[in-house]
Amino acid sequence: MTEAHTTSKTSRIRSVTIEGFRSLKNIQNLELPQLTVLIGANGAGKSTLIRFFEMLSWMLKSKNLQEFVVRHGGGDDQFFMGARKTPRIHAELCLDTEKGQNDYRFDLTHLSAGDAVMVMNEAFRFAPRHIQDEATWTEIDAVGKESSLLESNDKTAKTIINLLRQCQTFQFHDTSINAAIHNRWDVTESFRLRSDGGNLAAVLLNLRNTDAKRYELIVKQIGRVLPAFKDFVLEEESGKVLLRWVGRQSDKVFGSHLTSDGSLRLFCLLTLLNLPPDQLPDVMFFDEPELGLHPHAITLVAEMFKRLSKRRQVFIATQSPYLVDCFELENIIVASANNGETVLRNLPREQYQEWLDDEYQLSDIWLKQAVGGME
Repeated sequence: MTEAHTTSKTSRIRSVTIEGFRSLKNIQNLELPQLTVLIGANGAGKSTLIRFFEMLSWMLKSKNLQEFVVRHGGGDDQFFMGARKTPRIHAELCLDTEKGQNDYRFDLTHLSAGDAVMVMNEAFRFAPRHIQDEATWTEIDAVGKESSLLESNDKTAKTIINLLRQCQTFQFHDTSINAAIHNRWDVTESFRLRSDGGNLAAVLLNLRNTDAKRYELIVKQIGRVLPAFKDFVLEEESGKVLLRWVGRQSDKVFGSHLTSDGSLRLFCLLTLLNLPPDQLPDVMFFDEPELGLHPHAITLVAEMFKRLSKRRQVFIATQSPYLVDCFELENIIVASANNGETVLRNLPREQYQEWLDDEYQLSDIWLKQAVGGME
């Protein structure tokens, strides 16, 4: 049994190898910065990498891999061009903690009966920072519809589980009439913001009652982007609360149904990015967070992402030149499509420094590559 090496604020996913998952046919040792910005056109596959980590979270949270598979089209759809063409998904992850390096690998195969998947060839290992020799893999001799890593009492296995189960994707796109954000929420559902932002009113009410300075900061930041916004109107009724707000021009109270899609998404983003560390997962994914936001709001949100990445590992999938230009070359991973296969690559500074010296923006480099205009 190895010494304890639990997750902490310095824990992160350093690199990943993925073979055969959806459009990710062959991703080898992809380096993942603490703040990763995935850029690519529609259909390039940048969201597929997010779905992979979402699958890991389901798989290691409470043995819900099969539920993830059902929700996302069935087992065959998880394999590149289908299980007949790609009989195996293989993945390897390298995780850094304060004590050292934790590695995890596994395979998925297709089970025709019920269109499910099987987990096999799971293994893990740990190498302390002061030991350079390659550590030995601990093989898990089990095959099943769910991960057997959860059954291990080894501290390395627990470290891997604790980090990967904390991967959470936030997407505030759904602001339709039936969206969760329009519902009354139980005031006790306020510790963490849901991935769709549905319980925003409960989270804001809790902040107003327990952390007034943080709540006031959120209100102030929203007002910087939406000058007409004055404050939220959060009134508990029978243990529930509804999202409402009041403007500066009058005393009229606006419900969420009378609020623009972009404003609702801004409310969710700024609240989430201002939550205290204990209310945030260790690894956070954002799928096109710029959707519906004004360029000024995008700049504000980008600065908040940078601040957040000092405490949490952050992944952002985007196709917004405004958002891309807010970051550094080292943050960028470019996604492109080639005959149905997603290619993901980092942008080495030495390769593009000349362009940056000529005052090209990151979005210029990306767009020139996309049309084949950069050698």
